[in-house]
Amino acid sequence: MMLITCPHCGPRAQAEFTYERTVDSVVQPGTDPAGAMERLFTRANPRGLDDEIWRHTFGCRAWLVMTRHRVTHAIEAIRAVGPEALP
Repeated sequence: MMLITCPHCGPRAQAEFTYERTVDSVVQPGTDPAGAMERLFTRANPRGLDDEIWRHTFGCRAWLVMTRHRVTHAIEAIRAVGPEALP
C-alpha cells in the first residue's frame, strides 16, 4: 500500500484515494469522436514517471495530480487541482 501525502490532509493510506486516469487520457471538449476514442482507450502505458489523476475520496475529496513512477510506485510530486487547489 502506498502512503499518499494529500496537500490538505497530510500523509494518508492509499485506501482513502481513488485512481481516476492518466493526465494524457483526458479528452478536451470539442475533440472529434475518433480522436476522443483514441485518447481514452489507446495508451502507451510507459515505464517510468507518469502524471495521474487521483481523488481523496474518503478524506477532503480534493482532486490531485500525482507524478508517480509506474514500476517502483515512488511518488515524485503531488499537487491539488480544481476548486480545492491551494493558491
